[in-house]
Amino acid sequence: MTQPVSPPRDSSTDTVPTAEPPAWRGLLARADVRTLSLLGVLAALVVIGGITKPDEFLDTRNLQLVLTQASVIGVVTVGMTFVIVSGGIDLSVGAIVALASVWATTVATQEYGFAGILFTAVVVGVGCGLVNGVLIAYGAMVPFIATLAMLASARGLALQITDGKTQIVTVPSVLDLGERDAYVLGVPPLVLVFALVTVVGWLVLNRTTFGRRTVAVGGNPEAARLAGIDVRRQRLYLYLLSGLCCGIAAFLLIVLSGSGQNTNGNLYELDAIAAAIIGGTLLTGGRGTITGSVLGVLIFTTITNIFALNNLQSDVQQIAKGAIIVAAVLVQRRTASTT
Repeated sequence: MTQPVSPPRDSSTDTVPTAEPPAWRGLLARADVRTLSLLGVLAALVVIGGITKPDEFLDTRNLQLVLTQASVIGVVTVGMTFVIVSGGIDLSVGAIVALASVWATTVATQEYGFAGILFTAVVVGVGCGLVNGVLIAYGAMVPFIATLAMLASARGLALQITDGKTQIVTVPSVLDLGERDAYVLGVPPLVLVFALVTVVGWLVLNRTTFGRRTVAVGGNPEAARLAGIDVRRQRLYLYLLSGLCCGIAAFLLIVLSGSGQNTNGNLYELDAIAAAIIGGTLLTGGRGTITGSVLGVLIFTTITNIFALNNLQSDVQQIAKGAIIVAAVLVQRRTASTT
């Protein structure tokens, strides 16, 4: 018998096993280029600080100070990021922090201890956010005008409450949070609160329906409305969120300074907007990252710390911040035009 002859094998159909790419390459492919760039800038600043003032800058207490100072404005920036992603703006965050801090440190409030100060700061922040949200969402006011009015009103009310005087905190449980004995594994409690707010903000923006609706409203409000999103209610919630972050930041500032002053939160709106912008949040709305905003806060705080250690004047710091903001906006415009 003849053996059956098998057909010739087509070598073109053979599959050659290939080696899997390294894990680090896949990680870099998924990483945001802007985030990596910001990490590079932050690393460069650390190197500069280490070279110019190695003993002072790299000291553990100084690094703890940098993180602590970044915590207050960082919490405000998280709320600001949500507002800008939705296509809005909040110029009143610094004034709200001031009003919440002085209202929470009055003699009457301090009689209720730790809980009274924290509760008052949060309620005042949320209340101001509610006013902003109602005026913008249901009063059809431009966010710039509504929050500018809140800025002036909150500053004036804070001045009226304090009569231009500093209100000293006398509640031991509040003051103890700022002491080194309260540090957890060398990390100040304020930094832990900032980290918690950052994680929650990231999860809300990237893993919830609320976050997706925020991006949709910022990208195209009319399309979001046609898709069934209540745009006005969403905007109201966002300004409530911004006010909540301001209330939390006010409490952190009270712990940090041990007092309440009507000058608290000065230029916080500039710092928060600048940090969000260089972090990749579009001023026109529709895109933004909590991670980028936090890195922006750390960059600005590190720059301020380096300038202070090298005895550079504050006006130079402001010039540097302005140059960074302009550069970030130009990069955003170039990126938008190429996509």
